[in-house]
Amino acid sequence: MGIALRLQGAGARHPAASPGARPALAPLDLRIEPGEAVAVIGPSGAGKTSLLHLLACALRPAEGRYWLGEAEPWQLPRRQLQRLRGQLLLAPQTPPLPPRQRVITALTAARLPALGFWASLGQLVRPGALEQAHAALERFGLADKLFERVDRLSGGERQRVGLARALLAPARLWLVDEPLSALDPTRSQQALDTLVGLARERGVTLVASLHQVDLALSRFPRVLGLREGRLMFDLPSNAVGAERLAQLYAQHEHELQAAAPLPAEILSPRLPVAGRC
Repeated sequence: MGIALRLQGAGARHPAASPGARPALAPLDLRIEPGEAVAVIGPSGAGKTSLLHLLACALRPAEGRYWLGEAEPWQLPRRQLQRLRGQLLLAPQTPPLPPRQRVITALTAARLPALGFWASLGQLVRPGALEQAHAALERFGLADKLFERVDRLSGGERQRVGLARALLAPARLWLVDEPLSALDPTRSQQALDTLVGLARERGVTLVASLHQVDLALSRFPRVLGLREGRLMFDLPSNAVGAERLAQLYAQHEHELQAAAPLPAEILSPRLPVAGRC
């Protein structure tokens, strides 16, 4: 079962930002129901990564409130906060995979939040769950890379290994940041279809930032548009038309055009829209 997210007037600043700098995120209200799949789009510097880090409890709200399930993470004792973080998976654009590590070890490390201390230590020495790891890689077209060293993978292969980690993690929330940046168009569609399909099968809540606007609109029922740290819209994907996209990417049209052409059927996709409060 997925986990619910709620922001109430929540904004964020980067710890190293100067006092007069624009906030990474302006105060916003947002509610995501358990099991929803939500895409986040917007030009570079819009605050997409900051939003994911805020939801992942990696960036503390500078104002407002945030609930992860029934808990306010930053009001919890440190140990409880760590346990809560074990219920989510943050997949950054560049997966933090040690270069000399084997893919099997990098994959099965995703299981550590569900294991005790001694089991975790043993997992690092002798990775288990070989069948699960192989099946996860197979879903992303990497079944032959199970025992390969990470530094022998291409950038796109590393990104797909990072996504495959989600399948082994005991997470109820997947937060995925630009997962397709190193993939060609065909691999991008395959990887995103796999990720969205598996999230639906497991009932996991999925929030993904995407540069590929066409895929965001055609694969996700709900889309958030961010610009300069502000939430410009929160709409069903079939309500996001060319005019809204032009406003969102004004003065950044090259990013919208570089992502992919947007034919009429993409601008008005016929997708089921998940209900929400």
